[in-house]
Amino acid sequence: MKSAVLDNWHQLLRDPSGRRIAERRKGLGKTMVIDKGMGLNAFTDFIQTAGPFVDIVKLGFGTAVLYDQDLLRKKLKLASDSNLVMMPGGTLLEVAIQQGAVASFLDRICSLGFTGVEISDGTIELDRIRRTSLIKECVSRGLIVVTEYGKKAAGSEIDPEELAFTAHCDWEAGAEMVAVEARESGINIGLFDEHGHCKESILEDVLGKVDQASRLIWEAPLKNQQAELLLQFGAGVHLGNIAPGEALSLEAMRRGLRADTFGFGQQSADPDYMI
Repeated sequence: MKSAVLDNWHQLLRDPSGRRIAERRKGLGKTMVIDKGMGLNAFTDFIQTAGPFVDIVKLGFGTAVLYDQDLLRKKLKLASDSNLVMMPGGTLLEVAIQQGAVASFLDRICSLGFTGVEISDGTIELDRIRRTSLIKECVSRGLIVVTEYGKKAAGSEIDPEELAFTAHCDWEAGAEMVAVEARESGINIGLFDEHGHCKESILEDVLGKVDQASRLIWEAPLKNQQAELLLQFGAGVHLGNIAPGEALSLEAMRRGLRADTFGFGQQSADPDYMI
């Protein structure tokens, strides 16, 4: 019995705060990873290493159509077996809208085994009626819908009132979460300035105007951005556009197992924990 106990890490080393594991069971602190082209071996390694701490994998922009179909199906199967939502990037749907091929796009992703879809208008204009219609159509097909707010052009900023209106309408139409655009760079776009730091005044305005702000996913590809948002909201904040190789280190930050968020942990008074 003694050796069996010693084979496992102490619970307060795995989760110093004593809260993170319970939070994950409640769906808090979701992590969305952006996959820009991992091969099968790399994807398998990623799932084996970080899969238990990731919730959504997005095949970045329009990369999904460039995969060998057998490889893509294998990746989708691995994701499904690991309870990961897999979705193509929102830009691919934007191309489908522009090309008048939305029905074909949705038929194809459903037949391949995608379980989610991202609806965005980062590079096109999408009116409210069409956006709502797309959300409802995707939900009716059994897809988990994540919408995205914001434009992809450098210097694009968040309009808190517009975000609040968009998020409310998207959730009412059936979207599960709304991602706030930051691209894969996180520089000079959305919430972040030209140095990649959070614009605190905009963040405060968003929190003052958006109901259910806990349903927002903040795209935060840079480590300092992840730390800033974790310190602002706590471990339960949803973060997106995380590089596959950073998913495990992000989970360590969520648990107070990294210097940036060391204060998340708390020492128990239980003598059994004084090891």
